[in-house]
Amino acid sequence: MIRCICVDDEAYASNLLKAYIGKIPFLEFVGSTTSPIEALGWVSEGRCDLVFLDIQMPELTGLQFLKLAGNKCKVILTTAYPEYALDGYAHDVVDYLLKPIAFDRFLKAVQKAQAQLQTAVAPAVPVAAVAPATSAAAAPADYMFVKGESKNKFLRIDYADVLYIEGLKNYVSLYLPQQRVVTYQTLRDLEEQLPQPPFYRVHKSYIISIDKVRMVDGHTLYIQDRQIPIGETYRENFFKLIREKEQG
Repeated sequence: MIRCICVDDEAYASNLLKAYIGKIPFLEFVGSTTSPIEALGWVSEGRCDLVFLDIQMPELTGLQFLKLAGNKCKVILTTAYPEYALDGYAHDVVDYLLKPIAFDRFLKAVQKAQAQLQTAVAPAVPVAAVAPATSAAAAPADYMFVKGESKNKFLRIDYADVLYIEGLKNYVSLYLPQQRVVTYQTLRDLEEQLPQPPFYRVHKSYIISIDKVRMVDGHTLYIQDRQIPIGETYRENFFKLIREKEQG
């Protein structure tokens, strides 16, 4: 579970985020506050993994909060002011959500946070120094949610079931053993959410699961009965990966 707090001086905004958090199985709501200083205390105590942070706040601005918090947690900025986006990304925020926040945009942001937390350096910390609850929270998820065909429909996709993914403009098709799932998302955004391994980009239009590749022949790989081209940009890294697998 990813432990979340909301820092916002508008009750409506905090309540909306709390409701959204409650809909996502891998998120846990642990509190909200109108005080950035109180939130900094929570962060310092290790009570949260992800902060939803408004920029225009009393006591401290969101950007001042980011400087003081350092890298102790992941942050998603929530604001009505798009002009702060570049400043936010300069502080390595996960995402920048403009109010009013739509649920599908919220889901996309938290999936980015999930992917970043999965690849964090936390596993390098000695086991004795980590409380059991923190170790459980850092465990990587083995699934994701993608938006379905209707507004409030989201499908759980287990990573182990994905054969390969094909992108077409702002849509992607996820190919599973018995079905194809189409969702409104760019291949680039999805690539940021997927764990490596087993997923690798092999072409501008394809991401594959290396575990599902049955044969590589020249600049073509085979997954089940489908032939997938290996793009020139990705060939060097892909064949380096294949050679590493060959050597065991």
